[in-house]
Amino acid sequence: MSTLDMETKRKLRDMGATTILDAIASQDDALVMGMGFEQRMSLIVDEAYSSFSHNKVEGLIRRAGLRYPEADLRRIDMVEQRGLNHELLVSLATCGFIERHQNVVFQGFTGSGKSYLGCALAKQACQHRYRAHYIRMPDLEEAWVNAQDRPQGTVKFLKKYAAFTVLVIDEWLLDHPDENMRRMLLELLERRYDCTTTVFCTQYAKKDWHQRLGSGVHADAIMDRIVHNTIWVDTGTHNMREHTSMNQ
Repeated sequence: MSTLDMETKRKLRDMGATTILDAIASQDDALVMGMGFEQRMSLIVDEAYSSFSHNKVEGLIRRAGLRYPEADLRRIDMVEQRGLNHELLVSLATCGFIERHQNVVFQGFTGSGKSYLGCALAKQACQHRYRAHYIRMPDLEEAWVNAQDRPQGTVKFLKKYAAFTVLVIDEWLLDHPDENMRRMLLELLERRYDCTTTVFCTQYAKKDWHQRLGSGVHADAIMDRIVHNTIWVDTGTHNMREHTSMNQ
């Protein structure tokens, strides 16, 4: 089966079946000698599917725009010293919270590893074949401002960011959002409510959010769409940037 004629190879490529073609080409005739057609075909399909799955996951990770693409929930430094809940991290790695449409908040001091954890969670989601996306809140605001200058821009903006199964918003509430931004956040979170997962990385405790959101009705509504179905993770006070630089 490993010796295909050129026309058959061309047809497989035209059909987008290059993973099958590659699996056939890589099959060792000496190892499969004596196997029946069904056995050899099963091995080819297994090899092609493994390659397809790997490429799909790699594509999801690449398109997620992670600040730390190497982030990994299985390799979190100084878990006990930072006061992180190991069992909670293990639970998050299963991505069950995505199926339950729960939000996640990583809250802690500057440099405590919030962004890394947010990226690690998004990467884990990609490995479970969920569409994830990472964006800093200042960049989200800039994208929103730019969208308002384009025809149907705001509609496309909201549709895009509402569609991600997991959306990581880093530097959440670093700046006080103005009324225009608060209206957008309310609409975006309303669209995502109870059907997707939003991850917030912030240095501000929950008690400070309402004031930073303007303390008005929009603040009430935004908070209402976040706090009731959220996993809160305290990332502590340990400066991981300093730790990393000292160990390089």
